[in-house]
Amino acid sequence: MWVIKIGGSLLDSPKLPEWLDGIAENCAGKAVIVPGGGVFADQVRSMQKQWHFDDRTAHRMAILAMRQMALLFQGLNDNLLLVDTLADITAGLSQGRVVLWAPGAELYDREDIPASWDITSDSLSAWLGGQLAADLLVLVKSAAIPPTYKLQQLVAAGVLDKAFSAYLQCRLQLLHHDDLQMFLSLCRAR
Repeated sequence: MWVIKIGGSLLDSPKLPEWLDGIAENCAGKAVIVPGGGVFADQVRSMQKQWHFDDRTAHRMAILAMRQMALLFQGLNDNLLLVDTLADITAGLSQGRVVLWAPGAELYDREDIPASWDITSDSLSAWLGGQLAADLLVLVKSAAIPPTYKLQQLVAAGVLDKAFSAYLQCRLQLLHHDDLQMFLSLCRAR
């Protein structure tokens, strides 16, 4: 089973529907999509700077930003099964569906997920991969990904968040949004 995190930055790319369609058509029963927070999470950051509310509130709002993005993704492809709990993810995969995770209140106050901007949807996708014993975590980003960079270099460059390596428990594949055909070839071969 694969966890596929689609970065919120893909909202600025015409490739977003192609990725969602490609995953829905080629990864049935073996993929969970995790949405980034994108502009919705950016708005939370902006409001926190303006209103100075605490990180716990910001963390909860950022999770809701991911949930909003999941609703947007499902609006672009209604073949994706929208779920919000780990049990529903497992059930959806067993039904042969591509699952779209819309995280919610179950993540608000978990001790293993501190309320901090060091943790973004990248770390949450790695956390989910660990919870589900995923074989592979795929992160799809709009940022250029230097092929020679190691994990810590990607964190230092801001491609991955600061907490990411603490949550990663499976193989990692970083892809640019232009790498869809390569990804689909991997998915079909699996």
